[in-house]
Amino acid sequence: MSGEEEPGPPASSATPDAVRAAKTAARRAAFARRAAAHAEAPDDACAPLIEALAAHRGRPLSGYMPIRTEIDPRPAMALAARHGSVGVPVIRAKGAPLDFHLWTPDTPMVPGPFGAMVPREPRPMTPEVLIVPLAAFTRAGFRLGYGGGFYDRTLAALRARGPVLAIGFAYAAQETETLPLEPFDAPLDLVVTETEVILPSPS
Repeated sequence: MSGEEEPGPPASSATPDAVRAAKTAARRAAFARRAAAHAEAPDDACAPLIEALAAHRGRPLSGYMPIRTEIDPRPAMALAARHGSVGVPVIRAKGAPLDFHLWTPDTPMVPGPFGAMVPREPRPMTPEVLIVPLAAFTRAGFRLGYGGGFYDRTLAALRARGPVLAIGFAYAAQETETLPLEPFDAPLDLVVTETEVILPSPS
């Protein structure tokens, strides 16, 4: 999908308020499934992500600092940092795209907005590959986030500038058959779970 016009989510006749209410309910159910999966997570949960990233070694990569019961991408990020630049997202302001600051396993970190850790010393970078956290996903590559729209705005801005690969990383239990979607919801190029790598097929 990267570098081409991104297909939007399927059209819906539901009102914006109804879609938002459906997203809230879907998010609540997804968080419960994620918490249960996190409690049983295998030690090698990151192995499929490491495998998926091997083909993109050396490209600027953004990961994320896991919070609550998010699946942990840091083993893959640490390996990628041996071969190229790795960053983590930093919230600039409500309604704005994310910024990205350079990270290594030894980077001093401090608490940032919403509880995620961020580098103490900001060193901006621009990723070409993004590991994207999520609440729920479908096999068509659509993602339910946390409601702030940060990754939707970020992916739209980055994709307007050039090819970008967005990889959703989640537990398999976070998969759902359908999601309530809005026109601005940005699709993923890959979805990786602790059990497989999913290449979304066009709907």
